[in-house]
Formats: sequence, structure tokens, C-alpha cells
Amino acid sequence: MGKILVTGGAGYIGSHATAELLDAGYEVIVLDNLENGYMDLVDSRAKFYKGDVRVPESFEIVFKENDIDAVMHFAGYIKVGESVDEPLKYYENNTYGVMNVLEMMKKYSVKNIVFSSTAAVYGEVKCDGLVLEEYPTNPINPYGASKLMAERIIIDSAKAFGINYSIFRYFNVGGAHEKHHIGQKGEGVTALIPILLQVAKGERKQLEIYGNDYNTPDGTGIRDYIHVVDLVRAHIAALPVLKENISGIYNLGNGNGFSVLEMLESARKVTGEEVKAVFTPRRAGDPAAVVASSQKAREILGWQPTYTDVSVIIDTAWNWYKNL
Repeated sequence: MGKILVTGGAGYIGSHATAELLDAGYEVIVLDNLENGYMDLVDSRAKFYKGDVRVPESFEIVFKENDIDAVMHFAGYIKVGESVDEPLKYYENNTYGVMNVLEMMKKYSVKNIVFSSTAAVYGEVKCDGLVLEEYPTNPINPYGASKLMAERIIIDSAKAFGINYSIFRYFNVGGAHEKHHIGQKGEGVTALIPILLQVAKGERKQLEIYGNDYNTPDGTGIRDYIHVVDLVRAHIAALPVLKENISGIYNLGNGNGFSVLEMLESARKVTGEEVKAVFTPRRAGDPAAVVASSQKAREILGWQPTYTDVSVIIDTAWNWYKNL
């Protein structure tokens, strides 16, 4: 597969996928409406089109002008709280947008899609061990529901139109590229690592830790953190597998859990800053621990994460963020 369309390629994860694809020898076409993307994150080696997945006539030209081998679909809204307040916005973009991309793939005989999904499709995780792909899906917010619905639409379309798919359910993504000057930026970021770095940089007063009475070693919630480069390399590893007509759903995480207090201590060491934090009450629906099993991706895709130390993940993000 030589020519890959990356939707949302001007965003955080999409820009890293673009850079890694190009470094691996693929040709890349980026489609982004620049609502949450930034042109300075788009690799100059890629071919860029401005368009919106919600408006098919804005991006059909991409399929007309390029013989696309596969689509990597990252164009989605990701803020859980916003999805609760504006559910229709999320269904229109995250679900209807996928339908438009699939319709265009069908029209132009593009047979392979890699889809950016989320662990939010599982909802409130209540298992003691690692979360497997077979864990029941029961999203508790429109963001997770919009992604799960998109997954179902992709699977149904695959059966109907002979499309191959790799669906990746992300856990917590962090870090920044060490070779290319790209990273995570934007307003209203809700992920823990960016918040820690905002406090370290003096842009936020303190970190609010939701709950310190969980049944965990230090009482704070435990989560799985994966480096963004490891994440996108799994997507690239999926491309030759798709060519063999092998489809699947894969969790992507480190397989290691880190508590909020462990993350806080790592951030303090990496940045050399105090990073103030206060405890606040638990949030409804937050489980004590959520850690992914990525064994399926390892076995089928031959994928192996390289950033297994959370301090290194934070350090790559800090090297990017402190210079913004």
C-alpha cells in the first residue's frame, strides 16, 4: 500500500501518523478542516486538502485526484464533557462523518480503513485484570457511543462492500515526537499529561485529583498510558495485515498501569517544577483501575511498544510543550 489518506492529519495523533507514514516510505494525503488542527503540525512532505468529513462535496476531490490505498480516519471530536452538552455535534462528526468516508471509499473502490476509536466504548470498566477486546461495550457518554456506533457501521460496511478494517480502541495517549517538531496543543485539553505540564509551566494553578480513596495502592485511580508514536506505529503495522484481508478490533495501551500520584511524581521529576495538586471528590463513573491488554495487536500485527517508561513519555511531551 503506497498512498494513504489521513483524515484529521493536522491534529495531534493524525500529525504523528502522517510523519511516521512518510518516514516509513508511504505517500500521504492529509484531509483536515483545521477546526482543531494546525497547519504547522502537517508534515511538508504530505499533500494537504482542506475539507470536512461531514460535507462529502468538500472532500470528494481527494478521492478523484488520488489513487488511495487505505484511509486512516482520525477526524473526530474527543471531549467527553462536551459530548454530554452537545451530543448531536458528536454524532454528526464522529458517526455521520464515518458514513461519508465509507460512502466515498465505496464509490472509488478503496478497500482498507484504519479507524481511531476509544476505550470509552467500554463504559464503566469493572474487571480486576486487563481489559480485553471482548469486554462488553456499554458507553456512558455520547463520545463513546458515537465511536461505538461508527465501529458498527464500519463492520457492517465491510461485510456489505468487501472492505478490510482495523479498529483501534485507545486508552490514554501522551507524549510527543522526538524527531519531528509536533505534539499536542489546543484549548480545553482534558488528558492528565497535558494538564500536569500546564501546571508545571504556570498556565494552570493546580492539578485536581479526583478521589484518593480507591482500592489501589495509593488510593488514586490507575490508568494505562501509551506514547503517541507507539500508537501510530500500530496503525502502520496494520496496513500489510489489511492487504491480506485480515480485519480486527484492537486495544492499544502499554499494558502497565500508573496511578495519578505516580504520574504527578514523574511530572515533578521530569520538569523540575513543584506541580501543585489537590484532592477533590471522585467523579461519577470513574473506575479504580483501567489497564489495556494489547496482546491481540502484538500477536496479529507484530506490534511492540517502545516507550514503556511513563517518565520518558512525559519527558517527550515536556520537551515539546515547554517551547510552545
